[in-house]
Amino acid sequence: MTHTLEVPGGILHYDVREAEGTTEPPLLLIGSPMDATGFTGLAERFRDRTVVTYDPRGIGRSERTDGASESTPDLHADDLHRLIDALGGGPVDIFASSGGAVNGLALVAVHPEQVRTLVAHEPPVAQTLPDREQALAAIADIRRTYERDGFGAAMVKFIAVSSMRGDIPADFAELPMQSPAEMGMPAEDDGSRDDALFGQNLITCIHYEPDFEALRAASTRVVLAVGAESEGEMAHRSGVAVAERLGTQPVIFPSHHGGFMDGEFGMKGDPDAFAATLREVLAG
Repeated sequence: MTHTLEVPGGILHYDVREAEGTTEPPLLLIGSPMDATGFTGLAERFRDRTVVTYDPRGIGRSERTDGASESTPDLHADDLHRLIDALGGGPVDIFASSGGAVNGLALVAVHPEQVRTLVAHEPPVAQTLPDREQALAAIADIRRTYERDGFGAAMVKFIAVSSMRGDIPADFAELPMQSPAEMGMPAEDDGSRDDALFGQNLITCIHYEPDFEALRAASTRVVLAVGAESEGEMAHRSGVAVAERLGTQPVIFPSHHGGFMDGEFGMKGDPDAFAATLREVLAG
């Protein structure tokens, strides 16, 4: 069943897949800027649980009514808080990936009572990295490229920085890049500047610094997850760094950054093994 929820400055669309006879709390599957369609395969592997997916504000079916150009993790966290209230107030379990993992950490810092377990999969928080200055400079360059040259040129650089293993070089902005056409992306700038990743979430997500004191004190069980095949990449390194700051060890999940995906958006991970690992982690 698909529902809508009015929140300050937006209207969220969310989907509830009800499971009969379960005693487990709802399982939320969240990403950002990925919408609910990216979790189709993972949701299918949890038919014994009530699964909730949603489109973050300004993405997919969800609308922005505030006229603002950017969405912060704290704003997304407030949306999630209101969504959980609409589901009965919680506590719920959450699997959160990428920017969704950043938003999940922001939620738990202020509303730990609403979340039993948060599995935060590869949150790309560059502030936690030893090469933070180079990483943040690279992200700023990607944003400038988007404003100047449009989606294709920015996406080439985004793929380069997100797949790079090891420290981000200080001269990232000067490195040679493939053309958008070579990577199967639009070569021409169509003039639009409404992409959810580059226009709304890129800077605020990657610049975000979690409230580690609040997270360490939270009643929520917070589990950091990283991909077996993404070691050395920025999001993997951030996941390890966040776990270290929380005094825990990250759990290694099968596959890569999109390892839970079953071909959605052309990305194929290992969703069967990924779901099995997630079940083990949620079971404690």
